[in-house]
Amino acid sequence: MRSIWNGAISFGLVSIPIKLVNATESHSISFRQIHVEDGGRIRYRKVCELEDKEVSGAEIGKGYEDADGTIIPITDEDLAHLPLPTAKTIEIVAFVPADSIDPLQMDAAYYLAAGGAPAAKPYILLREALKRSNKIAIAKYALRGRERLGMLRVVEDAIAMHGLLWPDEVRAPEGVAPDAKVSINDKELDLADALMDTLGGIELDELHDEYREALEEVVAAKAAGEAPPEAPEPAKGGKVLDLMAALEKSVKAAKESRGEEEPAEVRRLPARRTAPKQPSGKKSTSTAKKTTAKKTTASASAKKSTAKSTQGAKKTAAKTTTAKKTTAKKTTSRKRTA
Repeated sequence: MRSIWNGAISFGLVSIPIKLVNATESHSISFRQIHVEDGGRIRYRKVCELEDKEVSGAEIGKGYEDADGTIIPITDEDLAHLPLPTAKTIEIVAFVPADSIDPLQMDAAYYLAAGGAPAAKPYILLREALKRSNKIAIAKYALRGRERLGMLRVVEDAIAMHGLLWPDEVRAPEGVAPDAKVSINDKELDLADALMDTLGGIELDELHDEYREALEEVVAAKAAGEAPPEAPEPAKGGKVLDLMAALEKSVKAAKESRGEEEPAEVRRLPARRTAPKQPSGKKSTSTAKKTTAKKTTASASAKKSTAKSTQGAKKTAAKTTTAKKTTAKKTTSRKRTA
C-alpha cells in the first residue's frame, strides 16, 4: 500500500519511524458530467483571472486570502518549516480507556506501518503495551495543512490510527430528540427486547452495498442497449397506529426469516357462566319453574294415589256387602226348613 505521509510516533523519549497508509477505500461508482445533447464531456479549465488564460498544474500554488481580499502566497517550504512539533510527528499525549472516546468524534482511519527494520522493536513494544493495558493512545499530528487529533489502537498485529474531530467540532444534540411526552410501558420494552434478541448479531462481512450492485446492473444494461431493470414495487407502508401489534408482527417475521418455529399460542377457555346468586328469600325464575313443576308432578301423583285408594275401598265395601247378603239368605233358608 502506498504511504501518504512519513514521520514518527513520539512515545515519551522513544521515537518510532512510521509510514501512514489509508486503512479504507471507496468502492462507490462515480459519474462524469456530460452535455446531454451530444454526450460530450464537461471539463473545468483552470484559468488565471489576471491573464485570462489556462494554466497547468505545475504553475498552481497555494495562497491565503486575507479579509480585504489580498492573496498571501504560501509555499510548500513555508509549510515544511511550521513552528509545530507535530508537523512530522504523531505525538502521543495520553493513554485512556477505549470507551472514553465518543464515536461521534471518529473520522478517517489509517494504518501505521513501521518505517524500516530499526523501527520494528519499538513498534512492537508500543503494540504489546496497548494490548496489555486495554487502552488506546490519544495523539496529535499535522496532516493536509492542519493539526489533528488522533486515536491509536491495535488491529490484529498492526497499529491503526483514527482521526478524531476536536471536541468543539461535534455539535450538541439540542432540539433533535422529540419533546413530546410519551410513556413506554414494560410490555412494549419486553417486545422490543425480544425483537433485538431475535434479530441477534450478524457478521459484517455478510453485508454488501446493494445500491452499487443495482447501479452496476443499470450501467451494464445501458451499455448493451437494453432496458434497465425495473425497480421492485415498494412495500406499502402506513402510519403505525398500534405499536404493540407492530412489535409483535416484527418479532414473528424475524423468527420466520431465521427459520425459527413460532410456539403454539395457548389460549385460555372462557370460564363457564354461572347463574348470579339471588338475594336470600328469592329464587331465580328457572329455579322457581323447576320447583313448581316438581310440585305439580307431586300433586298429580298424590291425586292418582288417592283415586286408587278410593276405588280399592269401594271394592272392599262391595265385597263385604255381598258377603253379608249371602250369609243372610243362608240363615233365612235354614229357618224355613226347620
